[in-house]
Amino acid sequence: HAYAQPWCFFVIIFVLSPFIGQMTDLIFAERELVQSLKEYIEAEELKLEAVKSWADKLDLLTRASTSDPEGFLAHPVNAYKLMKRLNTEWSELESLVLQDPSDGFISNMSVHRQYFPDEEDEKGAAKALLRLQDTYKLDSESFSKGKLPGVRYNAELTVDDCFDMGKLAYNENDYYHSVLWMQQALRQMDSGEDAKTLKADILDYLSYSVYQMGDLPRAIELTRRLVAIDPSHQRAGTNLRYFERLLSKELRDLGRSQQEPADERPIQLDTYERPKDYLPEREVYEALCRGEGVKMTPKRLSRLFCRYQDGNRNPRLLLKPMKEEDEWDSPHIVRFLEALSDEEIEKIKELAKPNLARATVRDPNTGVLTVAHYRVSKSAWLEGEDDPVIARVNQRIEDVTGLSVNTAELLQVANYGVGGQYEPHYDFSRKDEPDAFKSLGTGNRVATFLNYMSDVEAGGATVFPDFGAAIWPRKGTAVFWYNLFKSGEGDYRTRHAACPVLVGSKWVSNKWIHERGQEFRRPCGLTEVD
Repeated sequence: HAYAQPWCFFVIIFVLSPFIGQMTDLIFAERELVQSLKEYIEAEELKLEAVKSWADKLDLLTRASTSDPEGFLAHPVNAYKLMKRLNTEWSELESLVLQDPSDGFISNMSVHRQYFPDEEDEKGAAKALLRLQDTYKLDSESFSKGKLPGVRYNAELTVDDCFDMGKLAYNENDYYHSVLWMQQALRQMDSGEDAKTLKADILDYLSYSVYQMGDLPRAIELTRRLVAIDPSHQRAGTNLRYFERLLSKELRDLGRSQQEPADERPIQLDTYERPKDYLPEREVYEALCRGEGVKMTPKRLSRLFCRYQDGNRNPRLLLKPMKEEDEWDSPHIVRFLEALSDEEIEKIKELAKPNLARATVRDPNTGVLTVAHYRVSKSAWLEGEDDPVIARVNQRIEDVTGLSVNTAELLQVANYGVGGQYEPHYDFSRKDEPDAFKSLGTGNRVATFLNYMSDVEAGGATVFPDFGAAIWPRKGTAVFWYNLFKSGEGDYRTRHAACPVLVGSKWVSNKWIHERGQEFRRPCGLTEVD
């Protein structure tokens, strides 16, 4: 930042010199299950040792008895013990063998199973990896080998893991990602890694996915490899003949008699073009997430200042004003430092965790909250009456912004785990969705106050694609901007997004402040863009 006065710079420096929340419970549940499993194994081993000891003893005895049955039974003790063994001791052995030490483990599993992720959760986690791969331009090998920025723990994907990733993409008709992950599975298998997955299955999915990406020569080459290792494969021969006919037709149409050899270079992230999707600013949004945003000129930087904010001499801020820094000049975005203490953050998280649910967005047509594929996080809503900390945070937001929070929405707490995101969106309702906040009766969302409650190891920025700003999470700080001009018209430049979390867990809480109650705090402007 550039600062207004030298003293301001030095004073500030002197003073200042992810669903992860719930998934941590699963970590401890899994640890408990491992301990239960080890206890089961130990019980099974003790049981087998007892059975083996019995078998060894009886083996010696029966060797002697069967070598001379009549002589053996001539001894009255042997005759008695045979009767006893067959009547009593073999029954006891039968009971021992029938004992099931797994009861405790199965019971423990049943208790925890209700909290286990289901198939949709697993699919969502896989899609999160694909989302991260695209946003941060990470090749499949980087993911597979755990080569990610900021990681503290190494984690690798096996051939079977890569195959499952590719298969999930294939089943979603996402042949672009299917190619990347099937190719990675094949690469790891060719390097000698053991796997349950068959090479024929990998080649089957890979060849057809490559065909769907429009690369007939490579599809033919891969299918020939498949036929070579499994001549009786159900689809391989049919596909090969079909691909070859298509290629011959293409060559005839081009007036060529021979096809160039298939590209033998390994399939990489940029081998095939990623299909376009529904989001027009996808490339700009993802570039900002990678830190490739607009770099301000020195002249623009000189217009950014830091200051002590006392809320227009608000009594609660006179003795301890809030430190405020400009993040962007137009539209004006500011960051408040020390907006939340560590103790307040922990209390807010503690209150929110039991109520975390899949985050929702307000349907612009009905005004009803609903889940959306473009917002992937867990959220909870907290009232001032829930705890004095929430009431204090709400009051602080009012003091520092000068806006009334009486008509604001509840404090929303959100946790973005790995891959968690909120794609580009507006916080305010546009003219084509007049009923978005009708049920609230408080007008449109005039401003957004966003608290960062954690640092994030990699990813997780708040970005504004329209003008190229990227604001990175810093624990305990908050950012604030107006969504509406003073005229009440929406500022379409404020379309923003929460980038996917690459490594770490991102906790935020936000307050959406509405128009009603601000009539004298932020008077209406005279022109549309005031």
